Amino acid sequence: MKYILLWLLCTGSMWGVFWSATANLWREEKAKPKPEPAPNVLFIAVDDLNHWVGYTGRNKLAKTPNIDRLSQMGMSFTNAHCAAPLCCPSRAALMSGLRPSTTGVYTNGDDWRKVIPDSITLPSFFRKKGYWVAGGGKLYHGGFDRDTEFNYYYRNAKDRANQGVVKRGQFGGIRWAQMDAGDDALADYHVAQWAGSELLKKHDRPFFLACGIFRPHMPWNVPKKYYDMYPLEQIQLPPYRKDDLEDVPLPGQKIADNGDHKALLKTTNPEQTWKEAIQAYLACITYADAQIGRVLDALEQGPNRQNTIVVLWGDHGWHLGEKDHWRKFSLWEEATRAPLIWYVPGMTKANSRCDRTVDFMSIYPTLAELCGFEPPAHLEGKSILPLLKNPQAKWDSPAICTFNYNNHAVRTEQWRYIRYNQGEEELYDEKKDPYEWKNLAKAARSTKVKTQLQQWLPKVNNNQKVGNDGGATEN
Repeated sequence: MKYILLWLLCTGSMWGVFWSATANLWREEKAKPKPEPAPNVLFIAVDDLNHWVGYTGRNKLAKTPNIDRLSQMGMSFTNAHCAAPLCCPSRAALMSGLRPSTTGVYTNGDDWRKVIPDSITLPSFFRKKGYWVAGGGKLYHGGFDRDTEFNYYYRNAKDRANQGVVKRGQFGGIRWAQMDAGDDALADYHVAQWAGSELLKKHDRPFFLACGIFRPHMPWNVPKKYYDMYPLEQIQLPPYRKDDLEDVPLPGQKIADNGDHKALLKTTNPEQTWKEAIQAYLACITYADAQIGRVLDALEQGPNRQNTIVVLWGDHGWHLGEKDHWRKFSLWEEATRAPLIWYVPGMTKANSRCDRTVDFMSIYPTLAELCGFEPPAHLEGKSILPLLKNPQAKWDSPAICTFNYNNHAVRTEQWRYIRYNQGEEELYDEKKDPYEWKNLAKAARSTKVKTQLQQWLPKVNNNQKVGNDGGATEN
């Protein structure tokens, strides 16, 4: 009997030690901080949106309460520029991390899919990292999409831009119309509805959700209520000089002369027509802003706000008559500058601004780093993570923009330097001359500045013909 009692005593003691050790391990595990879940990404692209939004202050007329709301949530870059001043090469560069001068994708007719494999793009990067990757609306240039990069792509939106038109306007290739219709007559409404529905859900893994808004791209056809927000008598023409192009070299003059401004000057009342066109562009900006607002509402109302990075960007700028030019397709400020806003929970300060000069090649590497990943080695852009943490951080990388073969602009906080294929040059002091009226390239005192800026010009200029196998072109 005494042996049985001794055995029970020993066994009980062993179990006591075991349970005590187990309890201690459990308490230690419980005390350990839980790893932060991987952040989600809300990626908002807006087509043809120049820097006339509220936070930049360039144009005091634009009504963008929802873009302003996002700006107040996070950090807005006042001096952000595209990699190319037209849709296809701009988007291909941003999404691949490779500049147009590297890929040879220069025009809207170039099928970037021939030279950029799906394995290296931004959506594919996040998909390979285990994210649920979904997109809708215009992300790549029309007709050149590639579904293999996404787990899901929303394609049910219908654009009825000619529904209920009550008034039209046009000169050259610039066209617009007021519609007696609701917001849902246009595809952007449905894309925003889809994106919002995903943001209201609780997902079982981190997501990369890309929402492409088409307006303010032409045709500037939106419901009349958005036109009514901009009475014609309140429209102001942009700063303009008739002699603006006299000191611009021939390649720049040829770029400006796309026929639109000459067509405007031939109308019965050019100033009135000019104001009507600006009214139309502003109306489309506010329509796009309303759809962005619906996406942000869903983010705020759903379960994902505290763990979702938001980045909003415009693919390039837009001229509205400055330098006798309309649309994009130039290397001047109006064509290259566009909005860039970041909201990073726990990092960006509310309503903060950064005046450093950046370009959109920074978006891919920055998103990778923010989500805890090493940026791919092929990327040609530089992460702006230091600026998101401190907008006054030292920054010596300019924005670089390319338009067609071997035509480049280098933009720093003070200077814009343009060099064309045959060596022709433009140089503007942006702090003293923000509308680029005085070309300083031939001034003797500019030699040192030009030499410093030339070091940033792309060393590779790919002249292969990418070609178009049926994708869309555009205005």
